Amino acid sequence: MNRQALDDLKQQIPLMGYLQAHAWQPARPLSRGRWMGLCPLHEDHQPSFLVDPTKDLFYCYGCGRGGDVIRFAEIYHQVRFSQAVVLLRQWHGAEPLMQETSRFYRVQLHRHSEAVAYLYQRGVRSVELIDHMQIGYAPGGCLRSWLTQLGHSLPVLRQAGLVTDTGYDAYVRRIVFPLEGNLYGRSVSPAAPPHRFLPGAKGGLYSWAQVQSYPEVILVEGLFDYAVLWEAGFHNVTCSLGTHLNARQFRQLCDGTRTVYVAFDADGNGSGQQAAQYLLRNLQERGTPARLVSLPEGHDPNSFFVQGGDAREFHRLLEEARL
Repeated sequence: MNRQALDDLKQQIPLMGYLQAHAWQPARPLSRGRWMGLCPLHEDHQPSFLVDPTKDLFYCYGCGRGGDVIRFAEIYHQVRFSQAVVLLRQWHGAEPLMQETSRFYRVQLHRHSEAVAYLYQRGVRSVELIDHMQIGYAPGGCLRSWLTQLGHSLPVLRQAGLVTDTGYDAYVRRIVFPLEGNLYGRSVSPAAPPHRFLPGAKGGLYSWAQVQSYPEVILVEGLFDYAVLWEAGFHNVTCSLGTHLNARQFRQLCDGTRTVYVAFDADGNGSGQQAAQYLLRNLQERGTPARLVSLPEGHDPNSFFVQGGDAREFHRLLEEARL
């Protein structure tokens, strides 16, 4: 992008609006229309984050970082400059596109028996859960046609990652879960890579707004782990979409008084449990109580329930973690 295009993007996305859309709240006003609040870029206990809406600039007296809305997106989402620009453009203009894409995929779900069968195999069996997670299905070969009929240009679809450079649907034979500004696609075919995201950040913890008020939170790796726990009645569950939390997800876990129960995979190579132990240490160093949920060897929460485990047995695992 040239300088004029960058300036236009920054004019279209006022810094204050972007901050408030990401849950930042000013704590007190200063002179000349400026505001001070807690810094969203690091753990902050006293307001040190200065925002000047007139100049569309920020500066943190705590961590020493500052700049414009693009610089904020770089640091906040932990991406490079070019990726931050893509994220901001998607955030500004892609919300209707993502909503239309998700709605299209949800319509496709019940038209394809292989998708319904795959969900049943993974323990996703209730309409309530499917509606709650807004689960859809990407058969491939038809999204591009639908979205161009709605007026979205091919370059826009390519930039969003919904269509490949050669013009084909990017998601083919995938169960699709809408995320915050992204889509996760899980392949139903063993021949394809299992996981796929659109370009950009994976966002914060899954369904965090519905979970953050609970005094105890269960953290799992994957969305199918989340699904079976939610269906079993554990509505205080959230998901990090992998074992490595980004800075925003870690801050979310630490932003209140709560105990975190980490229920990562007990896989044979030990990587899930190693990641869980590492996360536990970091949470405890920040003063957040954390417990390790010890699943049977070789299981993740999804396989635990799919292969006969129930809510009572999982409650017992939580009780054991409290000891």
